[in-house]
Amino acid sequence: MEKATLSTKKIIENRRARYDYNLLERYEAGIVLQGTEVKSLRAGKVSIRDSFARVEGDEIFLYDLHISPYDHGNRENHDPKRPRKLLLHKREIKKLYNSTQQSGFTIVPTRMYFSRGIAKVEIALATGKREYDKREAIKARETQQTIKTVLKDSAKNGTPSHH
Repeated sequence: MEKATLSTKKIIENRRARYDYNLLERYEAGIVLQGTEVKSLRAGKVSIRDSFARVEGDEIFLYDLHISPYDHGNRENHDPKRPRKLLLHKREIKKLYNSTQQSGFTIVPTRMYFSRGIAKVEIALATGKREYDKREAIKARETQQTIKTVLKDSAKNGTPSHH
C-alpha cells in the first residue's frame, strides 16, 4: 500500500460553511457509497457546497451532496444527487437529533476525505450567521491582515512604520 492511502487524504473542504455558519460540534462520519461514487470521489469530482444532513428515525442522511457520474461508468452509474446514509454511533445521532429540534440548528458537512482508504465526511452542528455577523467576521479578518502586514514591514525595516 502507498503512504497516501494509509494517511488522511483530503478530497474537498466546504469553506462556505465556515462563512455562512457558526460551527459548534464536529463529528467524523462514514458514508455509504456505490462503487462509481468512490471512483468519482478519488478523482475529486464532488461538491458539498449546498449539502446538509438530516436525522430520520435512528439514521442520518446527507442531502444535495453532488458526486459527478464516473467518466468511465456505464448504465450502472449512480444518481449524482441521491441522499447518502452517514454512519455514526447511535448516541451521536440522538445528540444531533435533539440539537436540531431546537430552532436555528442544522447539520452541515465541512469536509470530505479518505482515512486509511475509507471515505469520511466531517459534519458539524451549526447555527446560521446573520448578515452583520458575516460583515464583522470579514472586518476582523481584514484587521488581522493589516496588523500582520504592519508588523512584517516594521520587522523588515527595523523601524516601526507609521501608516
